[in-house]
Amino acid sequence: MSLSDLVAQAFAPDGPLARGPAHFYPRSGQAAMAQAVAQAIHSRERLVVEAGTGIGKTFAYLVPALLSGERVLVSTATRVLQDQLHGRDLPLLLRALALPLRSALLKGRASYLCRHRLELALQGDGAHQYGAQLADLARIERWALATRTGDLAELPELDERSPVLAWVTSTRDNCLGQDCPRFRECHVYQARRQAMSADVVVINHHLFFADLAVRASGVAELLPSAGVVIFDEAHQLAEVATEFFGMRLGTGQLLELAQDMLVIGLRCARGLADWQGVQQRLRLAARGLRLASGGQDDPAAIPGRMRWAGATPDGVDAGRWAAALQAAVDALREALAALDGVTVLAPDLAHLHERTVALLATLLHFSAPWQADCVRWLDRASQLRLNESPLDVAPALHALWHGQPAEPGAWDEEELVAARQGRAWVFTSATLGDDPGLRWFTQACGLEEARILRLDSPFDYACQAALHVPQQLPPPTDPSHSEQLGHWVADAVQRLGGRTLVLTTSLRALEVIASTLQQRLPPGCGIEVLVQGQAPKRRIMERFRAPAGEAGHVLVGSASFWEGFDVPGDALQLLVIDKLPFPPPGDPLVRAQGQRLHQLGRSAFRDYALPAAAVALKQGAGRLIRSESDRGVLVVADQRLLRMGYGKRLLRALPAMPMLESQEEFEAALDAFTRISTTDCPVP
Repeated sequence: MSLSDLVAQAFAPDGPLARGPAHFYPRSGQAAMAQAVAQAIHSRERLVVEAGTGIGKTFAYLVPALLSGERVLVSTATRVLQDQLHGRDLPLLLRALALPLRSALLKGRASYLCRHRLELALQGDGAHQYGAQLADLARIERWALATRTGDLAELPELDERSPVLAWVTSTRDNCLGQDCPRFRECHVYQARRQAMSADVVVINHHLFFADLAVRASGVAELLPSAGVVIFDEAHQLAEVATEFFGMRLGTGQLLELAQDMLVIGLRCARGLADWQGVQQRLRLAARGLRLASGGQDDPAAIPGRMRWAGATPDGVDAGRWAAALQAAVDALREALAALDGVTVLAPDLAHLHERTVALLATLLHFSAPWQADCVRWLDRASQLRLNESPLDVAPALHALWHGQPAEPGAWDEEELVAARQGRAWVFTSATLGDDPGLRWFTQACGLEEARILRLDSPFDYACQAALHVPQQLPPPTDPSHSEQLGHWVADAVQRLGGRTLVLTTSLRALEVIASTLQQRLPPGCGIEVLVQGQAPKRRIMERFRAPAGEAGHVLVGSASFWEGFDVPGDALQLLVIDKLPFPPPGDPLVRAQGQRLHQLGRSAFRDYALPAAAVALKQGAGRLIRSESDRGVLVVADQRLLRMGYGKRLLRALPAMPMLESQEEFEAALDAFTRISTTDCPVP
């Protein structure tokens, strides 16, 4: 029996899926996607599928992959979806299909406890630095005694922003590998060993790209033997690949090296070098770089990205910058001098030497002129990062999809032969473009020859949703736009009783809107204002999804809430997007891409900014309707959607839904949610 026949049987009305998962029911779009994936596996094709919300794409790609008999890699953009696939979807399908396959979950190093790093953190020389974070460290220490996987996702109460995490996890730089005294108990290597013997391995995009060339995890070894590779949430693929194929150096790396120099130096070579002096000079070098860039220590600095198109980043004093770079180079060379002669005493010291050499090489690279086919910039946020990325990753990705490794010499001859025999590559997401050819995605990822399939959402947006563009608000370029939108949202939230998500296109807008809402909706008013950054994301999402019997909620979020945040049911019935999500024109990457397109005779706005905005708008709007019973109103607080010519293209990217023309119609729709069953249409 062919794979296509097996898939058809699985999705049949009386098939194993219908008899298994309680929430499964036959969907034509899901069956069509599953057959397309089966064909791609049979023919060793590259398949790109845009599957609208509600298609059920997870089952659509997993069922043919599991039935194929091939080894399968599934890569996602987020660890949340990784956990969902491995912990819920895969076990459910394996039971329903009665398949005796083994699955494994493989994350990056930062997701696993490093027992050796925990021991270093608990030592007296290092633990004093934590201060208020000592409670987190104690919680991790207790959990470490019982955990089998070492996956930090087992600690949902731990704030993912806690600085302690950096001291109890390893990086590629500081991992000792087989020289580690706790190697036999290493959670990272245990996960990799399980992955090597599994039939289905769930990874993430960052891990996939970061480890292909360096062979630092099981991914590089797994890939040549995998017959099927699936990228879910594939719309993020080009961005992640751009990060991987570039170079970066952060002041955080210098600070981590400084701390490890002190702790490891005192533990393994006390009295053989001035370890405190080495630490101090590295810390001063990191601070000097931040100060020279106008970073956090400068009260006049504005966090963000700074273009670096010449010898010096824009707006940075050339003399101060050159002196800061040289000071950092000197500090690293002094660290190497301290390590010379003592590296034989302990593996920790030898790895410190390797880290220092690698950081020095990267810093010297950034001290040299940049290449024309790359873009270089500074990123000023919680730390200063020096970044360089290629302008076009499509050629490298095209080579990868055709059986070539990311770097020469990354695979041996046997692996190359296996890879070139072909494998099926499947790329899927709810948003991959706004044209039939999905060019926004395929051009950036080197997939212009791939087979394309577009499947619209099965949801009845004409009855389940409506669109409103407020006319009384100032244009988005007006400085008062965010504050006035905050007041407008407060009125709507009070009318609806919460159930509102506000997505902003910038952190500045988030701060203004959140502040306005918190003033208008103080504690005790019956509506709780949740704000990204004011609590762990996991906790914010749980509060927002709280049962209807509790207080109403309004959540204000920026980039991390535009995707991967599902709130089915009545907990979300009003979604507000503050502005059309065009790429910021001042961003160095955006400017460089625009200049590259101009040199090629193309339009930066039409061929880059507009399709990117359409995809982002579609992605954000997708938070509203997540099931057949959901009802809600989408608000885009940007009149350009209706008044500018390009607005028609952006409207076409959204699901077809009725327009609420006036404020009165909008308020009537909100009243309908509080007055009648939400099975009724929200449009008056």
